[in-house]
Amino acid sequence: MIFKKMESEAEKPNIQVLVAGEEHLRFVDEINDTIEKASLERGTGIARRSHEYIASKISEGKAIIAIEGEKFAGFCYIETWNDAKYVANSGLIVHWDYRGHGLARSIKMKAFELSRSKFPTAKLFGLTTGLAVMKINSELGYRPVTFSELTDDEQFWKGCQSCVNYDILLRMNKTKCLCTGMIYDPAWEAKKQKPKTPFKIYKEWLEKRKNEKLSFSAIDWKKIIILGRG
Repeated sequence: MIFKKMESEAEKPNIQVLVAGEEHLRFVDEINDTIEKASLERGTGIARRSHEYIASKISEGKAIIAIEGEKFAGFCYIETWNDAKYVANSGLIVHWDYRGHGLARSIKMKAFELSRSKFPTAKLFGLTTGLAVMKINSELGYRPVTFSELTDDEQFWKGCQSCVNYDILLRMNKTKCLCTGMIYDPAWEAKKQKPKTPFKIYKEWLEKRKNEKLSFSAIDWKKIIILGRG
């Protein structure tokens, strides 16, 4: 048992998940090929982007890459819509040689952190057919929504044209598809952490004082006096 555990730990790849930079531009073609192959495997769509588009995301510091030494392991990039009021973490992909290590979750978490850092007030959203991605999104605080709650930016929906299910989206007038729409609104957190107003603090204090008076009046003072005399 100990031997097997040591063996599995030794086999676990040493993968770095980091914000992509200029030094990672050499992986662009491999990233796109991996996205395309994954789309064909699933029979559902991850939209393939141009070499220039992926390269621009890396150069702008709007992409997350996973690497093991000089080997590409995974990728995700950030897109903004409606004047950065909506942000999407798109193209989440893990190379088939690195699946089964929880890498998709690590990449998604890093992309979420980067998105929140760059666009703290934006709504984060996504479309996915993957149950694993839905689970990760739920852990991050995303909620399933109708397509009407997502961005209405036509450029976003044009990005679906290279998806194999684009005809379904058109037939449904962009109201539904095989993908599930999910959204995270930072306003939800703000409501949870909303500071108390002076009036609310005063009201709570009055309520507390009222309860203290009720407790005080309920004391049987005769018994206390008798006990005190003994």
